Amino acid sequence: MSETVRIDKWLWAARFFKTRQLAKKAIEGGKVRYNGSRVKTSRNVEVGALIELPQGWDNVTVEVLALSDQRRGASEARALYAETPESLDRREREAHQRKLANQVMQPPIKRPDKRQRRDIHRFQRQHTDD
Repeated sequence: MSETVRIDKWLWAARFFKTRQLAKKAIEGGKVRYNGSRVKTSRNVEVGALIELPQGWDNVTVEVLALSDQRRGASEARALYAETPESLDRREREAHQRKLANQVMQPPIKRPDKRQRRDIHRFQRQHTDD
């Protein structure tokens, strides 16, 4: 462990991104916020700082607990940060909303058979010729 760690290295070491290049792109694209404001990749991380970043469908807010510039196992990486309770609640609420939205959309029961496809094509031709 070192005294100062760049934010791109820390995000990579904490396993938020697979490569430092992906972490750098996210930072330069404005996706990562450090204590509520945009940062540059050369920014040094401090213990106790809040970092907001995208993770899949959600935005996660984590507090820095320790510094590391080396990528280790997932359990060791998890010890570098703690997700804030507000972030955890927001993620669970948004996941629940996505689940409810997916239940409303019903997939078709089956594909149309040959006769139904002919009817669909006939209907489409009638309305495109107008």
